[in-house]
Amino acid sequence: MQASKWFGLSAVIVALAMIAIAQQAAPSQEKEIKHVPVKQTNASSGQEMFNSYCAVCHGVDGKGAGPAASALKVVPTDLSALSAKNGGKYPSLHVSSVLRGEAETPAHGSKDMPVWGPLFRHLSQGHDAEVQQRIANLNLYVESLQKK
Repeated sequence: MQASKWFGLSAVIVALAMIAIAQQAAPSQEKEIKHVPVKQTNASSGQEMFNSYCAVCHGVDGKGAGPAASALKVVPTDLSALSAKNGGKYPSLHVSSVLRGEAETPAHGSKDMPVWGPLFRHLSQGHDAEVQQRIANLNLYVESLQKK
């Protein structure tokens, strides 16, 4: 799939946040997804990337209750429970695979949620080192959200 198509899918995130807000004001209205450009973020800040790209669905705490979660067909994963679901060990390699689009995760790759690897390549203008930095820093931030 072309990077431009993946880039267009990233617009879903911001649109989902707008849907959630609109539904609170008028819950009987039909859900509508609008496409907007993905926001450029600092590759060295996992928290900034999470807040810009993930929190709208997963929530700022990562528990899956972001403002757009109710508009999704698949309930967002509770990212704060990944270690607990993996015998107490954070599944870093799996999370990296999901972010790159290599793992089979229904929500990441459907019409609802973009796969971040191709979007990060687009944001980084094809610079692989920056793509890897984005994935590593976002992964570290998600690890910091794990329930203690």
